[in-house]
Amino acid sequence: MNINLPQRDGTVRAYSLQNLEDQLPGSNAPTFNRIAYAAAHVVVDPRAAYEPSGDTPAVDWEATLAFRTYLYSLGFKVAEAMDTAQRGMSIGWPVAAELIRRSISHAKSIPGADLACGAGTDHLDGKKAHSLDDIVAAYNEQFEVVESAGGRPIMMASRALCAAARSADDYKYVYEKIISASREKVVLHWLGDAFDSALAGYWGSADVDTAMATVLEIIAHQKDRIEGIKISLLNAEYERQLRSKLPEGVVMFTGDDYNYGELIAGDSTGESHALLGIFDPIAPVASKALASLARNDLDTYHALMAPTVTLSRELFVAPTQYYKAGVVFLAWLNGHQNHFSMAGGMQSARSALHYADVFLKADAAGVLIRPELAVKRMKQFMDLVAGIEN
Repeated sequence: MNINLPQRDGTVRAYSLQNLEDQLPGSNAPTFNRIAYAAAHVVVDPRAAYEPSGDTPAVDWEATLAFRTYLYSLGFKVAEAMDTAQRGMSIGWPVAAELIRRSISHAKSIPGADLACGAGTDHLDGKKAHSLDDIVAAYNEQFEVVESAGGRPIMMASRALCAAARSADDYKYVYEKIISASREKVVLHWLGDAFDSALAGYWGSADVDTAMATVLEIIAHQKDRIEGIKISLLNAEYERQLRSKLPEGVVMFTGDDYNYGELIAGDSTGESHALLGIFDPIAPVASKALASLARNDLDTYHALMAPTVTLSRELFVAPTQYYKAGVVFLAWLNGHQNHFSMAGGMQSARSALHYADVFLKADAAGVLIRPELAVKRMKQFMDLVAGIEN
């Protein structure tokens, strides 16, 4: 199968697909020896009437939940209403709350399905200043939605707290209030400013070592109420450093979409579990890789995972926060949804050249599960967006 794709020198060249066989999931979910949460995207309904520039898009609930069924079938847990679901970027709290309720109910209908859900403070008015107690109340409100529906919370980083805090003590105050009141063990979330510039200096310092000392103190005080911490700084050494200092019983969830392959595999300092947005588009290959790791077949694990890291680095290229566009693009190519339309029109956040590179690297990584359909849709896309006939 051939397709004409744009080049960075302005020319067009023909490309022949490398992987030609369908990669559909088997009947039984594989077993992993790592906890693997896939942060899942949301499918909007482009035929519905809604304001694209707002934060209450019309969600296609059937397609959105069907994709979660697909992830469960591959052995993954789901991290719901997180950054990959455009949380805080065209998906506001009312829609996120409905997503959480529906996703928890949906998971209960699937044997073995498991999920955790993002709870934050994104319903606070970002144009106003808020007190620490306002922020505590906001977290409590969202925790209540998650826990009353029967879910487990992921305590998302708060833009409001980052704006209000004047010292590390302010973070300690808020986090200890929320964690101590939670009905379930909490997963903490350290999201770097590459993903959200409003979170620069989180934990009260722009110095990572100082920030790390603060979060370790918070964890030490509440270690029996914390499942783990996800760190998304795109720096493997920072993750290893924090991982080595976590108290027993608190696990590291890698959120490093650049270095997850080596961090999950582990080394003499330990290994990371995973809570990753990249698992959404690479799910079929990552599932096979994690199953190989569980069998202690490291050669197969690395052979499968390494090409996905190359793809991930393209998807998460700066401006990193627009990685969701490539995630949904691949979901469309793979037939998980019948359109490439996103909340807030985010499909327009990347160039045709970027999408061409994503297509090439997705093929090399073996994540195009229906190659014939992917080529057909890629040709349509290139004709429409880049004026390239195929």
